Amino acid sequence: MANITKKVSWSSRADETGILGEGTPLLNGSEQLTHSRQPSEGRSVFQIGRLSTVDLEEEITSDEDSQRGRPNEIPHNEKLLSLKFESLDYDNIENQLFLEEERRMSHMNFRCLEISRWVVCGLIGFLTGLIACFIDIAVEELAGIKYQVVKKNIENFTEVGGLSISLLLWAVLNSAIVMVGGIIVAFFEPIAAGSGIPQIKCYLNGVKIPRVVRLKTLVVKVAGVICSVVGGLAVGKEGPMIHSGAVVAAGVSQGRSTSLKRDFKIFEYFRRDTEKRDFVSAGAAAGVSAAFGAPVGGVLFALEEGASFWNQMLTWRIFFASMISTFTLNIFLSVYNKNPGDLSNPGLINFGRFPVDGVAYNFYEIPLFIAMGAIGGLLGALFNILNYWLTIFRIRYVHRPCLQVMEAMLVAAVTATVSFTMIYFSNDCQPLGPEDKKEYPLQLFCADGEYNSMATTFFNTPERSVHSLFHNQPGTYNPLTLGLFTLTYFFLACWTYGLAVSAGVFIPSLLIGAAWGRLCGFLLAAITTPAPLWADPGKYALIGAAAQLGGIVRMTLSLTVIMVEATGNVTYGLPIMLVLMTSKIVGDYFVEGLYDIHIKLQSIPFLHWEAPATSHWLTAREVMSSPVTCLNRIEKVGTIVDTLSNTSTNHNGFPVVVQVSGSDEPEKLCGLILRSQLIVLLKHKVFVELARSRLTHRKLQLKDFRDAYPRFPPIQSIHVSQDERECMMDLTEFMNATPYTVPQETSLPRVFKLFRALGLRHLVVVDDENRVVGLVTRKDLARYHIGKHGLEELQLAQT
Repeated sequence: MANITKKVSWSSRADETGILGEGTPLLNGSEQLTHSRQPSEGRSVFQIGRLSTVDLEEEITSDEDSQRGRPNEIPHNEKLLSLKFESLDYDNIENQLFLEEERRMSHMNFRCLEISRWVVCGLIGFLTGLIACFIDIAVEELAGIKYQVVKKNIENFTEVGGLSISLLLWAVLNSAIVMVGGIIVAFFEPIAAGSGIPQIKCYLNGVKIPRVVRLKTLVVKVAGVICSVVGGLAVGKEGPMIHSGAVVAAGVSQGRSTSLKRDFKIFEYFRRDTEKRDFVSAGAAAGVSAAFGAPVGGVLFALEEGASFWNQMLTWRIFFASMISTFTLNIFLSVYNKNPGDLSNPGLINFGRFPVDGVAYNFYEIPLFIAMGAIGGLLGALFNILNYWLTIFRIRYVHRPCLQVMEAMLVAAVTATVSFTMIYFSNDCQPLGPEDKKEYPLQLFCADGEYNSMATTFFNTPERSVHSLFHNQPGTYNPLTLGLFTLTYFFLACWTYGLAVSAGVFIPSLLIGAAWGRLCGFLLAAITTPAPLWADPGKYALIGAAAQLGGIVRMTLSLTVIMVEATGNVTYGLPIMLVLMTSKIVGDYFVEGLYDIHIKLQSIPFLHWEAPATSHWLTAREVMSSPVTCLNRIEKVGTIVDTLSNTSTNHNGFPVVVQVSGSDEPEKLCGLILRSQLIVLLKHKVFVELARSRLTHRKLQLKDFRDAYPRFPPIQSIHVSQDERECMMDLTEFMNATPYTVPQETSLPRVFKLFRALGLRHLVVVDDENRVVGLVTRKDLARYHIGKHGLEELQLAQT
């Protein structure tokens, strides 16, 4: 084994002061840490302070600030990124085993594999549609029972008094249901909390999030989102469908369940990160399609997160999975609604059709739409900032499961109390006509034949509330009702997102935006009396919903298509696109998108599409990690075991070097091998001496590596005797003999493009003699893209 001369500390190695790297769990709220490195000869002093998982700002002294210039080297700070996360091997490992298998396969074998991919995508779409159908039916039935009980209780106590009992009943029911959802998430599978979209974004980006695509996660996610929505929280069930579809794809494509310990002996060829990533993309797209009835939007959603690995056939397969998903949901919901064959329910949320002739827009309204987009960007930035500080508070003070469940119950009770209070004091009474289809109309103190308009927004499922704001006739809501609802629901949704429950933010964002958008339409009609036909409140509710959602999540291309498909009217494509672009530009000026904020708070090494704008003068030498632990092509077993067992390091890739026999030349790079490969080799005892002594020794095949995928055993579970430690292991057949390498003078943007375009996990840095001088990993690059100012926040070294 060889060690390359030290330049900067390895990303997971303790520094000279003995301080280890970040090894804490997700959102752990670690204490602040200040440490300094002693200056070495010929190097300047730098100091890093007040860095933690959630505080990424760095302190610069006045002397450092005055002497800032181009650094000799950039500090690798261990607290910036969590060691909990590993990269995925999106690049195929082209070793001798892989090449031999590919060369043995005939053209018919490859055609069969392609057919299998289509079959898997069809299964993904079908199962995702079934899950969406189950969630929708369960929410409708359980919410219907709850609302009927509360409605009947309110009607009984309206005239005789004692509505406080109705309030108590509503709050207790909500808290009890949410408690169930909170318990299964907080105690059984915490990764199922939230919408799961940030985790899927990271997976497609190339980061392995522990337990994110497990069967247990899917079960908890489905049950949790049902409890969250039925419990009356300001959440939606659409976001979690994306995570659910991804989990389905990850399981189906492997032909087995590691959780249930069942192997169906099918799709074994797909048991690697490269193939699994493609199917997870299809699952995420199928989830979007099932949620919004937008198959093209689902394809574009997956495209935005992983465009670097796409090809034409993969695009078609993902589109096929999306279409199967929405069609399956449509068929089963039509049967559930006792109208088989009526394919009018393509997604979990139905915006309703905006007719082309009924509600159009004029050219002079476009500036108004852009102004609404700016308002949505401002409100979205405010939402994200408030949620950011609230999440930090939770990290530090509400990190125990019991406290998380109690907070979820508190939010459910407060939501019910606020809703009841606003309904009680509202005097917005509207006539209940025979054509109205109010699910649970509350009369309360209104006259006979009238209903409380405030109740149609609070006393209903969020999806039905969005539909009513889009399509109810003008005059259905008065301005006070819309203003109060926007204000209260904004803060309730902000408080709710981040709880230890399965919940999405799409529908709350749409509901908030639709409310203030409809208010804008009302005000425009009021100030331009007599009220013109173009000031339709439903149209402005749609624009406001798009502006608010775009201001929070900062999605552009996919969200435009999703909104157009969900409304069934391409006429609104241009206004929606302009609104989303404006809301993103305005919101990005203040803070990142909600998903990016939570990715950053979890210290995940997420790589954006481009390198920092001011990084062209940086080279691979400045960003690489060293020393690099290298292995000889024929290495001693004991050395490999000791290297893998070293708890102070967490290396997952090892350059393989070779020295010409009888030569005094330094060792040169000849390949790269992964920790997971070495684990399998040790498990099967692929030693040179044993191979010579066994006449019938079975040659190791790729199947042995696929059988161990994805849960490779830890090195501690591999027993190696003292005699076996003296044996030798030949890595020639198993290493990647053609790893990607770059010279040390390669610019950082070029290194960045290689990682993003090729899905790399390791990039070896070599000198002119092909000698290993360093290794660039995802974490090495991610450090320089943290925070709003990116690279500038981390340039603390001086010349």
